[in-house]
Amino acid sequence: MTKKFQGVDYYSLDDLLSEEEKMVRETVRQFVTDKVLPRVAEHGRAGTFPAELVTEMGELGLLGANLKGYGCAGLGNVAYGLILQELERGDSGVRSCASVQGALVMYPIHQFGSEAQKEKWLPRLSSGEAIGCFGLTEPDFGSNPAGLLTKAEKKDGGWVINGRKRWITNGSMAHVAVVWARTDEGIRGFLVEKDRPGFSAKEIEGKLSLRMSDTSDLLFEDCAIPEENILPETSGLKSALKCLNQARFGIAWGAVGAAMACYDEAVEYAKTRIQFDKPIASFQLVQRKLVGMLTEITKAQLLCLQVGRLKEQGKARAQQISMAKRNNVYHALEIARTARDILGASGIVDEYQCMRHMVNLESVKTYEGTHDIHTLIIGQDITGISAFE
Repeated sequence: MTKKFQGVDYYSLDDLLSEEEKMVRETVRQFVTDKVLPRVAEHGRAGTFPAELVTEMGELGLLGANLKGYGCAGLGNVAYGLILQELERGDSGVRSCASVQGALVMYPIHQFGSEAQKEKWLPRLSSGEAIGCFGLTEPDFGSNPAGLLTKAEKKDGGWVINGRKRWITNGSMAHVAVVWARTDEGIRGFLVEKDRPGFSAKEIEGKLSLRMSDTSDLLFEDCAIPEENILPETSGLKSALKCLNQARFGIAWGAVGAAMACYDEAVEYAKTRIQFDKPIASFQLVQRKLVGMLTEITKAQLLCLQVGRLKEQGKARAQQISMAKRNNVYHALEIARTARDILGASGIVDEYQCMRHMVNLESVKTYEGTHDIHTLIIGQDITGISAFE
């Protein structure tokens, strides 16, 4: 039986959480212990995602949990962040699945969709009955999504989409894709159901990271959709970027969960691993590493909590979310590497968590805006000068 995870709270941040927020966290923490961690080794080795987790997360109200109405839980943003923190303690692929479903599929439908689209999709997506994916990134356009080549043309009272999307989480198992395409009116968002002729998805093979995740290419070849499938309130790339901002917020929290898992494992290992007739935790160099890990986790928690409270007040700026994503993922990756170092040779086998988190975080550091892109976003905010132009 997997032991109960106690969490990391060196600065007594639990005192700043409501009872509801703590209850939500504990519920998801137990779910990860009972339902996620026992599946990790099998699916990580096979390179598969346990799709039944989607309905299990839906039953707990974890999908799109910070959205209101249409069957969504309507939780605050801190509670939502704590959900993603705990899911990523299990695995980045599980958090990615939930994050895409909530922030990149449900959010744009909730924010930019028609009433009919909301009523059709949001209850099904919230329950996990339906799975969604988000098609923005293309083979040649990642950090510069404004250059996307996928086109949607008006034809026969609807739209015809041609193009290709890449690195799409949930892509192969999704029932509906939120697809961003260039039109004569600018970039717009569309809903494309899985069974539309001309739409196909193929899982990307050979990944060394995010093994427990469905990551796919999407291909659109004269894919016809009706007029009612356009998200009517989307207006240019800024609508897509609002979705990314929602996802980046969740990633900042998720990275803390991965870091806590690695830190906890490193502490326990260091206390029980005997070398030179004593536990390696007694050595100064190991203690220094553990102190550094704990310090960065605590700083990351503080960033998350404050940006979460700002978001609840409608005051969080995109640049502040960029700082949390940039900082927390960077340090979570360093913590995972340090944990692997403390575990020595044991750190490279999947009996332990740290190397799995380490390789996953290499992807998390890249997606939803690379470390360097977020650096330049914040740099522009500081100086008023764009480094992109």
